[in-house]
Amino acid sequence: MPESLPLFDDELDLLADLVPLDASRLIELGCGQAWLARGLLARYPDTTLTGLEVDERQHAKNLTAPQSRLDFVQAGAQAVPFADASFDGALMLKSLHHVPVGLMAQALGEVARVLRPGGWLYVSEPVYAGPLNEIMRLFNDEREVRAAAQQALDQALIGDVWEAAAEVRFEMPVHFADFATFDIRMMRPTYADHQIDAPTRAAIQQRFESHLGPDGVHLTRPMHVRLLRKRA
Repeated sequence: MPESLPLFDDELDLLADLVPLDASRLIELGCGQAWLARGLLARYPDTTLTGLEVDERQHAKNLTAPQSRLDFVQAGAQAVPFADASFDGALMLKSLHHVPVGLMAQALGEVARVLRPGGWLYVSEPVYAGPLNEIMRLFNDEREVRAAAQQALDQALIGDVWEAAAEVRFEMPVHFADFATFDIRMMRPTYADHQIDAPTRAAIQQRFESHLGPDGVHLTRPMHVRLLRKRA
């Protein structure tokens, strides 16, 4: 039988095992609601973080919840509005596959530009597998863009800018109290309109409720982390 993957409730624990986070200048590309960023800053009081978010509605929500040492900027990873060597480390958490495929290489080049020599890029991408993915692909099949994200990382490592520093596979638990919760969190994100018709919605609900237990649905999401370091 295949060896089971480690389980991380909080990905910040994995990140902290791989890179130094104290007294650092960090940037997150595609920060979403910035949950990990907020936890990181609470744990490391001498660190600052800038969160980039391309989605206008999510960026507006972020601005309504300010936090010390956390700045939000509306921008995409393919055009980072900061000077060269501005940051010690960069995060892309389930966001590289959302960059348009034709701009992924440009985005990784931009990240390299704004990192200092020796700076790191932590890329965490969902794996196209598992029961949660089987539900998600009914209305949002990301097979091609997730593969393209990995190919972009492979291509970036061919040059003389990046070197591979670490690679980790793990699983993250995901809980939904009911289908209505899944609907809001996964089927109606601020950055996309999946245009789900009634038959598709019924199929999604049936697949979702096949995992239903007494306290909702408990699943795991397989993840693939690749840590790159900018060559000095």
